[in-house]
Amino acid sequence: MGNYLAFDLGASSGRAIVGRLGNGRLELQEVHRFANAPEEIDGSIYWNYPRLCAELKTGLRRALEVESSLDGIAIDTWGVDYVLFDRDTHAMKRLPYHYRDHRTEAAAHKLWRQLPPAEIYKMTGIQLMTLNTIYQLAAHRDEHPEDFENSVFLDIPDALALAFGGEFTTEYTHASTTNLLDPISRDWHWGLIDRIGLPRSIFPSIVSPCTRGGTLSAELQKELGCGPIPIIKIGSHDTASAVAAVPAPEAGNWAYLCTGTWALLGAELPNPFITADSEQNNFTNEGGLGGTIRFLTNIMGSWLFQETRRTWNESGMQFSFADMEKMAAASAPCAFFINPNDSSFAAPGDMPSRIRSYCRDQGEMTDAQVVRSIYDSLALYFKCKLETLAGLLNTSYAALNIVGGGTRDRLLMQLTADAANIPVITGPVEATATGNLLAQAIATGEVAGLSAARRIVRDSFEVVTYRPNPEMHAVYETKLSRFRDLTRK
Repeated sequence: MGNYLAFDLGASSGRAIVGRLGNGRLELQEVHRFANAPEEIDGSIYWNYPRLCAELKTGLRRALEVESSLDGIAIDTWGVDYVLFDRDTHAMKRLPYHYRDHRTEAAAHKLWRQLPPAEIYKMTGIQLMTLNTIYQLAAHRDEHPEDFENSVFLDIPDALALAFGGEFTTEYTHASTTNLLDPISRDWHWGLIDRIGLPRSIFPSIVSPCTRGGTLSAELQKELGCGPIPIIKIGSHDTASAVAAVPAPEAGNWAYLCTGTWALLGAELPNPFITADSEQNNFTNEGGLGGTIRFLTNIMGSWLFQETRRTWNESGMQFSFADMEKMAAASAPCAFFINPNDSSFAAPGDMPSRIRSYCRDQGEMTDAQVVRSIYDSLALYFKCKLETLAGLLNTSYAALNIVGGGTRDRLLMQLTADAANIPVITGPVEATATGNLLAQAIATGEVAGLSAARRIVRDSFEVVTYRPNPEMHAVYETKLSRFRDLTRK
């Protein structure tokens, strides 16, 4: 029986979860939870790296209180963000920028004058998003070139692991989100790095998931009163871990939707899929466990609900997510639509006002209609993107597997089934932590591989199936043309 500690950090919160694996089943115990929010300093948005390190140390201490012996520690986070460290002293050069910081827009347009987006896509297979690391580094270099002197680049999970004794290496699945990898060799795309003028010297070696990546430092061992716990590289991009925990069928085609701040919809492929059509439809080729490719598209998911709730609660209205779900369920469907991926919804701010502004030509909106517009728009957007995925890969899907925290929202799950007109199979809720823990077990040899890990998922967690409501599907079908026109703008 193995005991492992997963640190799962999202763009709004983080958790420390102990996993106990035995007799083909995995049990989870959350031992620490903390908020994770960006900080604005002098007009720029940053992550508080020192505070995150402190929260992880608290999580490790609490994990050791319930399991005195741990067989591994691993960290997964959101994608694209990074830290630059001094190569000799390991000192952080600057707080890590938040991917929603405004600086990347101008840097992206400047780079595109030198290297068109279509050419970058052919080289990397990564969808065009100005928040991608390639544009973040270009902006960082232009504003603070001194930060690149004698420096090492580490993505966020490996930067956090460094504080615990991790190595100066970066894990493949997270590195694949940078827009700087060759999807065939699965190493840095040195030709692209040279063309955009980034120094090769900052980029560390890329290592595969499910491998050792250091040992808890002697200082922390002494402070916490524990032994030399292995630090393990897993699918450190949170979606890579979540996809690893999809209870997928042993055979046949299957599609997934990982729900959180972002919603990632896609399929697992053995090789990259890079065509003009995949570029036009904003599908990306990111790394997965077991040598797989996560062929997916990014959709603004729970972010829309999170920012709406935050805005209302800061004004004194005090809505829970359950309250918002009830408001939407009691509101007439399809009265208002938004494009969930419209750039006006990307940055933190007053989301209800932005939605009302977006819908001003559609009429006046109540608070309930603001929320309902998110539900209907996400459900139809998921349907449209699933159809696009099936068309690109020349296949069909009999069901959609949905994992992650968004599966707690039963209304959204049902409406997605209604819109897509196929069963929606949900669970596990803690997919990312589950994938993290099982990847550690693969690294130690306790689990044979990805297929064996998914069998453990199927045996360990409840799976709920939502079947389409024909009446609601008919309503969505009557509005589909209008919605498609809106999202093509």
